[in-house]
Amino acid sequence: MQRYFISPAQFQQEQVWITGEDARHISKVMRGKPGDVLIVSDGISREARVAIESLEQDGVRARVVEELAMTREPRLKVTIAQSLPKGDKMELVIQKCTELGAVSFLPFLSSRTIVQYDAKKEQKRLERWGKIAKEAAEQAHRNRVPGVEQPVGWKKLLQAFSSYSLVCFCYEKEEGLQLRDVLRPFAEQRLIGDEPVSLLIVVGPEGGFTEEECREAEGAGASTVGLGRRILRTETAGMTALACALYEFGEMGGV
Repeated sequence: MQRYFISPAQFQQEQVWITGEDARHISKVMRGKPGDVLIVSDGISREARVAIESLEQDGVRARVVEELAMTREPRLKVTIAQSLPKGDKMELVIQKCTELGAVSFLPFLSSRTIVQYDAKKEQKRLERWGKIAKEAAEQAHRNRVPGVEQPVGWKKLLQAFSSYSLVCFCYEKEEGLQLRDVLRPFAEQRLIGDEPVSLLIVVGPEGGFTEEECREAEGAGASTVGLGRRILRTETAGMTALACALYEFGEMGGV
C-alpha cells in the first residue's frame, strides 16, 4: 500500500488534502481513483489509512478510514555523522540508512574530505537529500522522515558529541576495541527502563581519519571502534554500524 508524508496542516480531523509531487504521483504514476486506499502520516504524531474521495487539479482529497499506531520507529535513536564523500555516495548513505532506521544525518568536513564544499549549492543539495530521505522513509514504512542537517566543520562536530548517550567513532586502524565490545554492554544497560537512548555513529571520508582527529574525538568523549578485520568503504561503514546497533537493541530480532 502506497504511503505518503504530509504536513500536519494537511491532516484534518476526518479529511486529508494531498498536494504537490505526492498528488501528482497518486494521479499520474499510480493512476489513483476514488475509493483507492493509501496510508498518510504527518511524521509527528498521527498516521491513518485513507480512501481517495476526489482527484482535483491542485491536489487529492481523501477521508480518514482508520487511525494507525505509530510503532515502527526504533527506540534507539541513531544519527549518522558522515564526512562528505565523493559523487552521489551521500545519497546512498541517506537512502539505505533511512530504510534501516536512522533518525537523522549530520554531514561534516574533516581533514581528508575530498569534496569541495560549496555553500552556494548547499540549499539545493539539502533539498535533494531531504527528498531522498522522505522517499526512503515512505518505502520502508517509517513513521517519521529522518532529518538531514546542514554540513558542519570538524570542531562543531566534536561539540555535538555531548548531546548523545554514546558516540562511536569508526576508525579503520583500531585493532583493539571493536563495535560490538561497546554496543553490547551499552545495550544491556540501556534496555532497562524507558529513557530515550541516542547514538552517534561517526564515519570518515574515503581517505579515513587522521590520528590527530582520532585523539580529538576521544578527547571529546567518543569511543573509537573498529568494524572488523576488513576495510569498509565510507558509504558502507555507516550502514554496517547502524545495523549492528539496531540488532543489539532488539530492533532486528537480536534481543
